[in-house]
Amino acid sequence: MAVRKNQATLSATEKRNFVNALLELKRTGVYDGFVRTHNEFIMSDTDNGDRVGHRSPSFLPWHRRFLIQFEQELQKIDASVTLPYWDWTVDRTANSSIWGADFLGGNGRSRDSQVTTGPFAYSTGKWNINVSVDNRPFLQRELGAGSAQLPTRAQVDAVLAMTTYDMAPWNSASDGFRNNLEGWRGQGRVHNSVHVWIGGQMATGVSPNDPAFWLHHCFIDKLWADWQRMHPTSPYLPAGGTANVVDLNDTMRPWNNVTPADMLDHTKFYTYDR
Repeated sequence: MAVRKNQATLSATEKRNFVNALLELKRTGVYDGFVRTHNEFIMSDTDNGDRVGHRSPSFLPWHRRFLIQFEQELQKIDASVTLPYWDWTVDRTANSSIWGADFLGGNGRSRDSQVTTGPFAYSTGKWNINVSVDNRPFLQRELGAGSAQLPTRAQVDAVLAMTTYDMAPWNSASDGFRNNLEGWRGQGRVHNSVHVWIGGQMATGVSPNDPAFWLHHCFIDKLWADWQRMHPTSPYLPAGGTANVVDLNDTMRPWNNVTPADMLDHTKFYTYDR
């Protein structure tokens, strides 16, 4: 069983293997396919009218499936690799280990936000941005430059204490756990504010261009797993018969053979280190 670890605990070898697998997926073009998929489904409705990737109940199971698929591609390169998570309630600064030159590289430079350090710097020739919103070919970051702050542990705990998964109107105006974790409501704007704090491509629909996307969403997935453990009698909602969203047993595009119900038990695929 694959175990996903906190990035702060990774050994030098584990970091190197993860980075090398990312670079190989980029070289073969597989990586950019994931960027395109996310950009296509981040906000748009599917052909049957159901919102899937964001601003809807399926935000969490959709991204869980997305991460599993990506992790499986990494493991085709190196079977030892699993997705690490970034606990931004602890590692909260631009000097945290995640931004080291031996891992994801650091902040972008002031004049154009270009990342110039680490394995994903444009100068390496190995990380050109091919799926772009501004036609700039380099990875961009603006760590902490905007008004967003990284969520605190207290803010996360307040979201985890919510007992209802989601509720009408099943979108960015909903109350409940999903929408407060996604960050359209609530103090801390949990998921959303991390994207904004990083800036660059992470603040756009092509956010997977930044490898930080996977570590951020892995932590969001872990928080969902924590919530499921804390509230074992609180089900995924809506269960059925709800227009314009993905109910428990509805299929999620683009896979068409995966439902939220299929994604509820993450331990069929992986566990977390704590």
